[in-house]
Amino acid sequence: QLQLVEAGGGLVQAGGSLRRACVAPAFTCGSYCMGWFRQAPGKEREGVAAIDTGGSTSYPEFVKGRFTRSKDNAKNPLYLQMNSLKPEDTAMYYCAADPPWRFCTVVPGKADFGYWGQGTQVTVSS
Repeated sequence: QLQLVEAGGGLVQAGGSLRRACVAPAFTCGSYCMGWFRQAPGKEREGVAAIDTGGSTSYPEFVKGRFTRSKDNAKNPLYLQMNSLKPEDTAMYYCAADPPWRFCTVVPGKADFGYWGQGTQVTVSS
């Protein structure tokens, strides 16, 4: 059982920034396909970033230019820097992992990773 531990949620005003961290005590994040997801009340879980073992990262259009993963590398811990936050970014955010051989990219409407962190709440006030 792969364990993912997350930190870095909280309350921020619109336009502000937060950085989320994901740590995998038993493995190196860079050896798995890693994903960041979010789920707002009443909505489906959606991907906001996916990082393959080579470090290539994909983002959906609605966060592109605002969210970036750590530029250090894809190893432990994995960071997601969230800038220019909007009230519509309010959601529970999750870190996830899946075997490296999967197609590692954000696919609209899909959240089929096998291993999940506990999630942390991000609230953006207007």
